Formats: sequence, C-alpha cells, structure tokens
Amino acid sequence: MNKFSVIICLSGLLLCLPACQPAGSPKKALITGEAQGTTYRVIYYAADTPVTKPVIDSLLDAFNLIASVWEENSVISRINNNDSTVEAGAEFINIFKQAQRISEATNGAFDITVGPLVNAWGFGFRNRIEMDAHVVDSLLPLVGYRKVRLAGNKIVKDNPAIQIDYNAIAKGYSVDWLGGFLSANGIKNYLVEIGGEIVTRGSKPGGVPWVVGIEKPAPAADAPQVLEATITLINRALATSGNYRKFYEKGGVRYSHTIDPATGYPVQHSLLSATVIADSAAIADGYATAFMVMGLEKARAFLTQHPELEAYFIYSGPDGNFQTWATERLRKIIHEQ
Repeated sequence: MNKFSVIICLSGLLLCLPACQPAGSPKKALITGEAQGTTYRVIYYAADTPVTKPVIDSLLDAFNLIASVWEENSVISRINNNDSTVEAGAEFINIFKQAQRISEATNGAFDITVGPLVNAWGFGFRNRIEMDAHVVDSLLPLVGYRKVRLAGNKIVKDNPAIQIDYNAIAKGYSVDWLGGFLSANGIKNYLVEIGGEIVTRGSKPGGVPWVVGIEKPAPAADAPQVLEATITLINRALATSGNYRKFYEKGGVRYSHTIDPATGYPVQHSLLSATVIADSAAIADGYATAFMVMGLEKARAFLTQHPELEAYFIYSGPDGNFQTWATERLRKIIHEQ
C-alpha cells in the first residue's frame, strides 16, 4: 500500500499521552525499531519485561520471510516466481483469506493482484516504466482477485505472470500478529504500531486510555506532520491510507500511489485520507485502501451497509479546502484540532 516511514506518516499520527504512575504500578516497556520499510513502536505495561526488542525484531524478520515482496526468498516472492516447491503456511493462508474476503466485500476495490500495475506506475519494488494506454491494457489481464485461489496449501494462478502483493494488508496483519504474541505472553495492556497501523488492548495505568492521532493531509511529501484529529482507541485497531505523501508529478499531472484495479490508473478524486477503525488492524488496513480506491461517495454508501466499521475521511471540498466526514458513532468521540 501505500504507507511510508517515519513513526506514523500517512497512516495516522501516534499520540502517547503521559500518565502518572503510582508506586507499585506496572512498568512501562517501550520498544522501537525499523521494519517493512518504516518504523515500529511497541508500548506495554507489565510487572516485568517478558518481551524484548530482539524478540520483536525476530518476529518481524520471520514475517518478512512470509509476506514481503522485497525479500527474494520469501514465500510470496517464491509464489510470484512460480516456484512449484513452495507451500503456503498458516500465516500466508490467513492473510490470503482475509484479503480475499475484503476483495469480495468491496467488489474488487481491494485487490492483492494489482502489484504489476503498482510497479509499472512506479510505486512498487521495481522501477517505473513509461505508461500509456497500451501498457495499462497489457497489464489489466493480470489483475483480478478471482484469478488466484487456494488449493490445499498451494496458491493457484490463472496466469503464471500474475503477481500477489500483500503490501496493502501486511502491516496491519503484522500489527495483529505482534499483539497476539503479547497477549499470549500474559501482557494485557499494550499498543502496537507499524507505519501507522495500530492495535490497542487494555489501557495505561489508572485506566487511562490509549489516544492516537490522524495526520492532516500535507501539501508536500516532506512537509511537517500536523494533527487533524485525535481518537481514543479502546481494544480496537486503526489504519489510515492517503494520497498526499506518496505521489509524483509529470507533465503537470499528479499521480498517486493508489491504483484502481478496475481501470489500471491512479485514482483521481477528492478523497485525500481514509482512516478506518475495526476489530483488527488487517481489516482496517484493507478497507482503508479500498475506500481510497472507491472515493468519498462510494465509500460512504458502503459504510451504511457495514456498521462493524468506523471511518473518518478527509477530502478536498469544491473550494479546495479540507473537509471531513465521519461515521455517526466515530463523530461522537473524535476530537478535531
């Protein structure tokens, strides 16, 4: 997808508010580092420190060997290279099934086979090529989530040239994965964030909830981060996708990294940022991408049929100024700056 480095970039700005810790309260553990081309942060409160940075790093390294197209020997890269000996393990299959469910629900607005187009437009792991209608038309037959499927523990592709890319869901899934690991080690109060995808459980000492922030769309890729809003996040996950930092301009036209799987072209609409709150970061991640493909009106219509999701949109109004929209329940708890 679509996300960048820095603690939280176009995926939302993490705001960890200070809390007083009375004597004898659980200790705060803060673990930070780099992963998946961005940064990560794990904060938890526990009587001791059962999970350390080397453990977190080893988990994230293991995840890369499953789902990263940047790793030559990862499971996903070997499947893309049509290695007949590779088998999809449990985590790979779980990501695949979750992605396919989101694709089905959004009528293909979210699609893990859009990778060849993302690469061709210059937003993937390969160099950009000169794009025109002929190139787009030649790549579109390789795109379509129904053209890949599971057969036991193997991925079957209708065309060997089809490429699977988990980029629009992998950060979210890995956040859930780390959160599950913390829970399994008896940690009940934590926040996990990778590149802006966030999951929280429990609270800080004294019942102080976790508060996270959403970034205001920036006028340039290197512009300072400014908060648009803050949200109290209780036992849920959040992900944001946006078009305002990852783009390039050519011939006076701005090309964003969000590619519409139906047309093969970068989207051109008013929606600048889509933040989604869901039960898991993988779900929030996938739907945030799907909404950026749909655009404002289609995404709003979709949400009326899916009350299990909460969303906050920042878009460009007719006068060019930023405007916002939120689902009804979220509007009651969001604090705009």
